[in-house]
Amino acid sequence: MADPNQPTDRSVSRRDFARLLSIGGASALLTDRAFADGSTLDAFGFTSAPLPPTPQAPDEKFWESVRARFLVPKDVGFLNAANLCPVSLPSLEAHERNMRRYEASPSADARSELMKGREEARTLLAAALRVTPEEIVIVRNTTEGNNFVSSGLQLGAGDEVIVWADNHPSNLAAWSTKASRFGFTVVTVPVPQGHPGTAGYVDLFAKAITPRTRVLAISHISSNSGDLLPAAELCAMARQRGVMSLVDGAQAFGVLDLDLGAMQPDFYTGSMHKWPCGPKEKGLLYVNKAVHERIHPTIVGLYAGAVGISRRFEAEGQRDDASIAAVSEALKFQGGIGRAEIEKRSRALATYFVTELGKLDGVRMWTSTDATQRAAIVIFQPGSLDPRRLVTALAQNDKIVVTGRANAQDRPGLRLSPHFYNTMADAERTVAAIKRYMASGV
Repeated sequence: MADPNQPTDRSVSRRDFARLLSIGGASALLTDRAFADGSTLDAFGFTSAPLPPTPQAPDEKFWESVRARFLVPKDVGFLNAANLCPVSLPSLEAHERNMRRYEASPSADARSELMKGREEARTLLAAALRVTPEEIVIVRNTTEGNNFVSSGLQLGAGDEVIVWADNHPSNLAAWSTKASRFGFTVVTVPVPQGHPGTAGYVDLFAKAITPRTRVLAISHISSNSGDLLPAAELCAMARQRGVMSLVDGAQAFGVLDLDLGAMQPDFYTGSMHKWPCGPKEKGLLYVNKAVHERIHPTIVGLYAGAVGISRRFEAEGQRDDASIAAVSEALKFQGGIGRAEIEKRSRALATYFVTELGKLDGVRMWTSTDATQRAAIVIFQPGSLDPRRLVTALAQNDKIVVTGRANAQDRPGLRLSPHFYNTMADAERTVAAIKRYMASGV
């Protein structure tokens, strides 16, 4: 009989725990054994159990319980949601279950079940955005969604597309590449010095529109400054002038409580691997039903979606159906907490950084100090410190993960992007560490 005091393949001993922490943290063991059973998760302070109902006024204890549903080791302050988010445990475990079920029985019936999961994900995406499932295409990421638009519209000589200089390359360089092939013109609107306010942004883009303008392509939130653009007002302005609108929502979807039904963009894109905390290589393309006939598929194949525009835009051949089906659990996890609460929490953490870092001598804040003009991205210059060295010091010495902007031609420094899985303890020790390095150097 096995000794009950000895660890089995499905449990973690205190000796294992201490040994692994000493050689590099809990993540080494979690990689191999996190899903063996609930006791393994519990040993590290994680859980995949359903969250309790969200209190009317969520306190820090509640957000710590949210944190326990992510596998990032507790001593790591992960402040890089604008680049890549950890997957919530409900979605991670659903993905694993889906893969195991299919690989154990790779049959047509098993695949049919996963296809049902894809349609559930579509329904939940539509609900999260307050639109209809017929308007949702499940793509690989924001980049693919943006390129489906720039490749799928009928544009040629005499047509203009207006882009913003702060757009992601998939919504900036992609337009120029296709303009050189198809003959249309790209007009680039420059980045203003500081957030100009709602009227200022609307005026900036309105001045660029001419009778030849066919598309206005913008970012909802800039990953280079943290500026929150007045997307609804810009879409309305474009619509009044007969111009289609594409909004890149990579830095908004999953952190803002979006209502595309009210915003009425013609196209909106987003990624699951960022703020929604879902599976990698999954994203969305929203296509307003009013323009379904004006856009054409780039890829034509098999296994299309079941409803609406997805019947034409998801026939991309074999895909990772297990991962697509796991999108549902990521959306349910956020939906159960409440998207308005997630936005409020993430904004509050960003406000803490803006306020506390702004008190440090030498800090130059590139992100607006007006909370209505930003969301959860904070970019600042840490005095004369080399951003590259500071990023490395924070990661190696303090286990704090941020993004550096050392090579940026403008707005150099650090980018902090907190999310609802971060605790106030993460925020406080990050500010303390930056304050220490600004005093002592790196």
